[in-house]
Amino acid sequence: MSRIDDLIKELAPKGVPFKTLGDLAELVRGNGMPKTDLTDDGIGAIHYGQIYTRYGVWATSTISFVARETASKLAKANPGDIIITNTSENVEDVGKAVAWLGEAPIVTGGHATVIKHNQEPKYLAYWFQSESFFAQKRALATGTKVIDVSARQLAKVRIPVPPLEVQREIVRILDHFTELEAELEAELEARRRQYAIYRDQLLTFPEAGVRRVPIGEVLSLRAGKFVAASGISDKQDSLHPYPCFGGNGLRGYVAEANQEGDYVLIGRQGAWSGNVKRVKGKFYATEHAVVVTPIQEFDVSWLFHELTAMNLNQYVSQGAQPGLAVSNLNKVDIPVPALDEQRRIAGILDKFDALVNGLNVGLPAELAARRKQYEYYRDKLLTFEEAAA
Repeated sequence: MSRIDDLIKELAPKGVPFKTLGDLAELVRGNGMPKTDLTDDGIGAIHYGQIYTRYGVWATSTISFVARETASKLAKANPGDIIITNTSENVEDVGKAVAWLGEAPIVTGGHATVIKHNQEPKYLAYWFQSESFFAQKRALATGTKVIDVSARQLAKVRIPVPPLEVQREIVRILDHFTELEAELEAELEARRRQYAIYRDQLLTFPEAGVRRVPIGEVLSLRAGKFVAASGISDKQDSLHPYPCFGGNGLRGYVAEANQEGDYVLIGRQGAWSGNVKRVKGKFYATEHAVVVTPIQEFDVSWLFHELTAMNLNQYVSQGAQPGLAVSNLNKVDIPVPALDEQRRIAGILDKFDALVNGLNVGLPAELAARRKQYEYYRDKLLTFEEAAA
């Protein structure tokens, strides 16, 4: 911190200027590019949905591509540009940004905006993670079922613009935190892959040994109910005591619950369609979450592990907004071993799951602590005294 303090005293002794994003950069709205346009080669492309799940603060290569003819009709991102999402199911994910640091131009599509600027790219990408940006985007966001922060609204966001030398020093420090976190994530991911292999072995049954039936014959799948975004709080308190789950998991907290018990939930809308969660107690399930209720007796732990292993995302319909139809899920076959066998398998997998996914022990706990440390220093580094107008 002292190095940055010294630089600010030297280069910005009267404070740091703040500018609106519209004054600082050119904002180019994306259009088109459904997932059906994506290919394995061609011109590099970043789909808005991938920014939530597949990219970090910056990228030097793309996961997907589009045909050259398709690319000619799409918004271009040059090296150094920022690509930021405009829509999401929740305010946490909307406005997620990735700095493109590859060697060649790429393209992006609808629900994303390209930010063209002359600042340090990683500095801006890190700032778009900050508490300051979160507070501003919450105030600018519109919509209920789908949260939107348009390019026009993004242009109103006020950003501190320290000298480039200060920006680069901030990036150097935050990159170090990111690298340490990435090392832990890589080790944890390796353990999760080992666990997934073992889980799949335990959940593989001989064709003749276990009955297989369509999901709809043994499980009732029902979507939850709509709740306005204005009724969802980021923090749990006496006015909002109940967790609220949507298509991508926890959305926040609400005043009333519409479910009570021990349930498995399946996300049916959004970038994480097909994800499986287990929730206990009183909670609220939105219309983007499918509540799974057994028609016959099941061990809930086993059901959670089995549905997770089934990779339900493969049944998602492709389009601008991915979705998982309950009618399609009801037709998918599920194995139904004896209840005692379900309990035996669940007991084993619960222990392994706690080691690789629980937040109270081992690597997950260490990673959670490291992330809190990173978030603290990130927001501290990105907070400046504003220069007088």
